[in-house]
Amino acid sequence: MISALLLLVYVFAGPNAKARAQDAQALVEAAVNYYRGKASTATVDMTVHRPNWERTLTITAWTKGRKDSVFVIVAPPKDRGNGTLKRGSEMWMYNPKVNRVIKLPPSMMSQAWMGSDFSNNDLAKSDSIIEDYTNTILTTEIQDEKKVYVIKCVPRPEAPVVWGMQKLKIREDHILLSEEFYDEDLKLVKAMTGHEIQMLGGKLMPKVWKMQKADVKDEYTVLDYRELTFKEDLPDSFFTLTWLRNPRR
Repeated sequence: MISALLLLVYVFAGPNAKARAQDAQALVEAAVNYYRGKASTATVDMTVHRPNWERTLTITAWTKGRKDSVFVIVAPPKDRGNGTLKRGSEMWMYNPKVNRVIKLPPSMMSQAWMGSDFSNNDLAKSDSIIEDYTNTILTTEIQDEKKVYVIKCVPRPEAPVVWGMQKLKIREDHILLSEEFYDEDLKLVKAMTGHEIQMLGGKLMPKVWKMQKADVKDEYTVLDYRELTFKEDLPDSFFTLTWLRNPRR
């Protein structure tokens, strides 16, 4: 009798669960491809807010495919030239004051970038959410008359990630609306939310992203796009240590 019941559970629930996972994976891949594009250039203002101080950096960024990206600070003058190169799974940081490039170990990918609430991986828009997580649709919502999928992302066994779980909200037109990050005890650590959806680079995108710590109300970082251009391709030379040291805008 128990075997028969288990068989019925598999027949009716198993394929549906598999289908939900497949649908979720397709949704996540579509969202990553949408916001990343084949290649892009962007200029953004990053404001790091703390209870007693606030500072703003202006950053120029280049991306290619899902894995390659460069970000270089262009203002203020004291930080100008500091940059980061991510190529595949490898990452380097450049400090112009000492003219030194440092290669970061994989463990540093999750560290804060320039004292912000965004990690190196967050800014690089890594495809880790596709490769390192099993994604499942939890539920759907309606926002602004559009369907929104709530997706749970659980790390695959032995995946080189620090998060115990992530949750995404992806609109039916592939726009990522939010991303929540949970620790190994499944406690919310921080959340990124998109705001001011408008045309950027020929696509509807959130113009503003806010990364908010879960346990501290007055600590957050805001990314505000000045410009965003999607391209069919960018030269491989953009994603080299030579370009990191001397980017030509």
